[in-house]
Amino acid sequence: MKAYLCLLVITMFCQTTLNAQQINTEASVVNFKVKNMGLNTVKGTFKGMEGIVNFDVENLDEAHFSVTIATTTVDTDNDKRDAHLQKDDFFGVEKYPTISFISSKIYKTETGYITKGKLTMLGVSKEIELPFTYQNSTLEGNMTLKRKDYGLASNYGNFMVGNKIKLTIKCVLQE
Repeated sequence: MKAYLCLLVITMFCQTTLNAQQINTEASVVNFKVKNMGLNTVKGTFKGMEGIVNFDVENLDEAHFSVTIATTTVDTDNDKRDAHLQKDDFFGVEKYPTISFISSKIYKTETGYITKGKLTMLGVSKEIELPFTYQNSTLEGNMTLKRKDYGLASNYGNFMVGNKIKLTIKCVLQE
């Protein structure tokens, strides 16, 4: 019985892996915007997106995402700020090298799709919904996060660093 169960699990894993699409790491990016000192908007990116994407518009019940992005890739076009963002009072890249998202459900809407799942950052996992579109092997979504929900820059007030972070996510799949 144990052997049968083990074989079933391995078969399911292989099926999922065989159906998975590869992420084009070079073309995929997460862009962000956050207010700084109430006057400025800091813009930046994260690259290095990796993981498993199994997305078939004809079979959303089997679709899922398991994606990570390297926190060391934070880039605001300011080397000094980028080095600070990697320190413990922001992303703590040594302890938390990735930000990850694992979907639990994907469904169709009038304007595209929504994926529900857990976003994990700085060791904190939160259920989120991410609306996205899919066209030409590219998934694109927009959302707003509250940095304090994840303990990001928790020692900074909302004036120094805005609490709302606007994200634009572009995940390009290999064809």
